[in-house]
Amino acid sequence: MYVSGLRLQNWKNFRNVNVKLRNRMFLAGPNASGKSNFLDVFRFLRDVVKAGGGLQQAVQDRGGLSKIRCLAARQEPDIEIEVHLSDTESIETSPVWRYAIGITQEPRGRRQPYLRFERIWHNGELILDRPDDSDRQDDLRLTQTHLEQISANEKFREIANFLNSVLYLHLVPQLVRNPEAFSGPNIAGDPYGRNFLERVARTPEKTRKARLRKIEDALIKAVPQLRRLTDIKDEAGIPHLEAVYEHWRPQGAKQREDQFSDGTLRLVAFFWSLMEKSDNILLMEEPELSLNAAIVRLLPSIIYKFQKKKSRQVILSTHSAELLDDKGIDGSEVLVLTPAVEGTEIKVASDIEEVRLLLEGGFSIAEAVLPRTEPKAMQQGFLFDV
Repeated sequence: MYVSGLRLQNWKNFRNVNVKLRNRMFLAGPNASGKSNFLDVFRFLRDVVKAGGGLQQAVQDRGGLSKIRCLAARQEPDIEIEVHLSDTESIETSPVWRYAIGITQEPRGRRQPYLRFERIWHNGELILDRPDDSDRQDDLRLTQTHLEQISANEKFREIANFLNSVLYLHLVPQLVRNPEAFSGPNIAGDPYGRNFLERVARTPEKTRKARLRKIEDALIKAVPQLRRLTDIKDEAGIPHLEAVYEHWRPQGAKQREDQFSDGTLRLVAFFWSLMEKSDNILLMEEPELSLNAAIVRLLPSIIYKFQKKKSRQVILSTHSAELLDDKGIDGSEVLVLTPAVEGTEIKVASDIEEVRLLLEGGFSIAEAVLPRTEPKAMQQGFLFDV
């Protein structure tokens, strides 16, 4: 299953968005256009349904409804989210599930967020429509979604299970090398990879070894002198990654993850994430960071090859011309984000006439789309005068 459509109203940067999504999607836009905020809507829905979470916690974790609501919201200040879930990527197939919520807040007092509506369709039939009579008799019920409640979501738990499996990883190498140096509680979902090595270690041994062998094969081609990659535990039982590099010593030189380069660590996390369970969404932000341009050019085809074996959905943001230069990227796989006075606009690249004509003329996505994402002031060539 994958998200085939998304509608947003007043979600962060976006006043009004209605887009179709493919199994592989690339987000392109200038800085602060909302690429991270677009990805965050999937994390928000995950936080709503996860154990110990719920609507109230998901909103609170983001600083309250005022921090989520679009600054351009006026007469219609409520936040609305609607996702379409499909079993196949065919655009002619209607979604199996549609889930929609509208969120508002108390006009006074605690300013607590509550549901204006919650609706679910299954194969086109409306099976949940809130508020219902019970909600009207007890307003407190509207502070929780039915989707987050095990006692209420039996008929549509498939949606909750799917959203609960959303995976976001924007690995910060410094957190992997020195997790103990960063005090404080872990962020829900470990989005920056502080516990990435523990996640690897928790994987069943047979699966873990098989994945590391595949990553090793790729790293041998990408990282000079690297010849072997494995996982170990130190005397205290703490998991580590260990690589053997060619060296003047016959047996080579061993290094642990605290000596790996940023690019090596991010590449390991990239491959590992692609190989994890297939029936979920994988969200990535700028996977090209710290990587050689020759490797970056291969990332779209690597994702495609993994998707042929595991039909998982991958949505990633990027600024990289090398990544978007892949001629195998279709215009319908790219969302172009354009900031405007009334909020960021999102269009599928192939729906923009000028882009479509360039693509039909043999231009790559990078050539057709990236010039549209450059700040207009940058045409002068200077950020500031010296």
